[in-house]
Amino acid sequence: MLPTVSKTRSSPTASRPNPMFPQYLRRIVKWQQMDIEYTFWQMLHLCTAPKVVYQHTKYHKQTKNQWARDDPAFVVICSLLLAVATVAYCAAFSTNAYLREEAPNSHVVEQRVEWLYAFDVHCNSFFPMFIMLYVIHYFLSPILVAHGFIPELLSNLLFVVAASYYHYLNFLGYDVLPFLERTTFFLYPIGVVIILSPILILSGFNPSRYFMNIYFSQRL
Repeated sequence: MLPTVSKTRSSPTASRPNPMFPQYLRRIVKWQQMDIEYTFWQMLHLCTAPKVVYQHTKYHKQTKNQWARDDPAFVVICSLLLAVATVAYCAAFSTNAYLREEAPNSHVVEQRVEWLYAFDVHCNSFFPMFIMLYVIHYFLSPILVAHGFIPELLSNLLFVVAASYYHYLNFLGYDVLPFLERTTFFLYPIGVVIILSPILILSGFNPSRYFMNIYFSQRL
């Protein structure tokens, strides 16, 4: 069943606008107001110990009475890393690449969840996937795009781990909200991915070759 809001618990920010948003936008262009060190700490722990990050989210709620970050540093750094990755792929694989940079976007689950926090959850979940499918994939791409069973197997495993970890972090992000119930719904896509993966492997599907052909409009 879909996640629902508990009838006995509700979010205090359920029906009032978020006055933090204008300030959030203004801080995007002010590096001196961003906590870069804490942002890199979050990025590291999202890849190694994500529960610690969401434990700090609870502390943030207790101290500032809001779930969402008030610091845009995570979004800014993630966007810059995406830009660097895009340039690196274009330089390595094509001079006439069909660019399709995938900037983080929000996944709003329920109207009472403040949308900026939903955006935070998505960005948190996206970053480890970015490391796997952009950075690690970049260095392994000569192997992953090759023909044969081993490249297909490795490529599928990398995509399965990345997609599963993304949905697991989504679950952790919404599970900390005390007014949401049935948050295990966010784990269901992992089961779908695990079921489909052996079918794709046995059918000879190589996701690395597939997406590289889409992004760079050429047959590998």
